[in-house]
Amino acid sequence: MIEKRRTTKETDISVTLDIHGSGKSSIHTGVGFLDHMLESFSKHSLIDLQVTCKGDTHIDDHHSVEDIGIVIGAAIAEAIYPIEKVERFGSAAIVMDEACVRCDLDLSNRPFLVCDLPVEGKIGSFDAELAEEFFRALVFNARLSAHIIMERGRNKHHIVEGAFKALAVAMRRALATNERLAVPSTKGVL
Repeated sequence: MIEKRRTTKETDISVTLDIHGSGKSSIHTGVGFLDHMLESFSKHSLIDLQVTCKGDTHIDDHHSVEDIGIVIGAAIAEAIYPIEKVERFGSAAIVMDEACVRCDLDLSNRPFLVCDLPVEGKIGSFDAELAEEFFRALVFNARLSAHIIMERGRNKHHIVEGAFKALAVAMRRALATNERLAVPSTKGVL
């Protein structure tokens, strides 16, 4: 179980995370759509996740969304590195009605993000462009290499939720135990 906290002039965030959980979550970010996405991420990754955030949402949701990604990413990094006896690579394509989003993931300890989610405008009151901000913050702080690509879709809610679920399932698969791998790298360290 990893606990992280981040307090700035814009946000006060607390995260508790267990990568070997059962997908239980308690999410209270002040950003309704993000709550829904993080509950889905927890469920499909099997990562137990508790998140609370008090943020300056009276300005907009940007600071809260990005900073939550930072804190969850830092907690994931602490939980998984140094890596050993896991698959390391994970991949998932998630279909939600007309949408299909793919995530290919490497627990590389080298952050890199390719994010191709062509969504604009609002999803309810949520700025759709904030999805990429969240993924960037999480990936860079968790030190993952991730490619999150929309294969097809029209409905913004389906596309973004598909992306969160694809990341979750790819992470679950990458974290799957494999006793034979020891350190899953020819370098001997990740």
